[in-house]
Amino acid sequence: MTEQPIPVLIIAGPTAAGKTEASLQVAERVGGEVISADSMQIYERMEIGTAKPTAEERARAPIHLIDFVPPDGEYAVAEFTRDADRLISEVHARGRLPIVAGGTGLYLRALTEGFDFPPPPAGSDVRDRLWAEVAEVGSRQMHERLAQVDPPSGERIAPTDARRIVRALEVYELTGRPMSQERRAGAHTVDDKGAAKYNYSKYVLTPPRRLLFDRIERRVDVMIDAGWLDEVSALIASGVPPDAQSMQAIGYRRLREHLDGERGLDETIDLIKRNTRRFAKRQITWLRRGADYRWLSPVGEAARRACLAMIVTQVSRDWG
Repeated sequence: MTEQPIPVLIIAGPTAAGKTEASLQVAERVGGEVISADSMQIYERMEIGTAKPTAEERARAPIHLIDFVPPDGEYAVAEFTRDADRLISEVHARGRLPIVAGGTGLYLRALTEGFDFPPPPAGSDVRDRLWAEVAEVGSRQMHERLAQVDPPSGERIAPTDARRIVRALEVYELTGRPMSQERRAGAHTVDDKGAAKYNYSKYVLTPPRRLLFDRIERRVDVMIDAGWLDEVSALIASGVPPDAQSMQAIGYRRLREHLDGERGLDETIDLIKRNTRRFAKRQITWLRRGADYRWLSPVGEAARRACLAMIVTQVSRDWG
């Protein structure tokens, strides 16, 4: 008898769309566990600026893949697919519904469509050499090299983002292929007989743009009031370098620049709000590339409850 694919609910969306609350409400109603697909909530000691679930929220249902990487550490897409794949099987084995929730489009595509990149082989010195070149000639000259061998990545990655420039050049040197040519690995998406392992129900929550932008601006103000600046100061004091992967999270670099005296706090807050709005638009663009998502744009509490009820009804039918 052929095993049925494991049902997996995905709740995606841009920042401030309400994904965490939606996933927790569904988890409470159907008996589920949440697997985060957020590339910045993985970091320890970064609670406020990443909008990490609070202790009260974590008490409502298990939430996995948050708060487990030191802020000076790294975590790759390949590691996410490995960990999410393992957790989906474990949650299902406990008789509960795996709920993948987050807005990191690359994580979601890697998990659902099988796109991946290999980690560098043991003993490879490519990354160290590339970083040495960055130190010698600067990130902008390295970006020019990237634009020659991988124009789409050169267009997508900022000339100042040394970490992503190095990673893209590393992939090119190790594989002979541009990172923009996503390599379909897919091993984690099928079983030993080649059948699909997962049965996805995929939703995107995205409030109308004006409402989303209002929520973003209010949330930035709340984060500042909650002590976000102190959080960044503590990270700096603990020795987290400015080029760490964690410091690329929205707002952290700008607050660090403010603490270094580059601009005033009011100007910094306005810049964070603008950058977060732009980030949300990029997230939506990423998610539109994915297949089989059902897009939901509830306006008002009644519409939000109706959307959640519809999700619960479908996953209960598919899961039950």
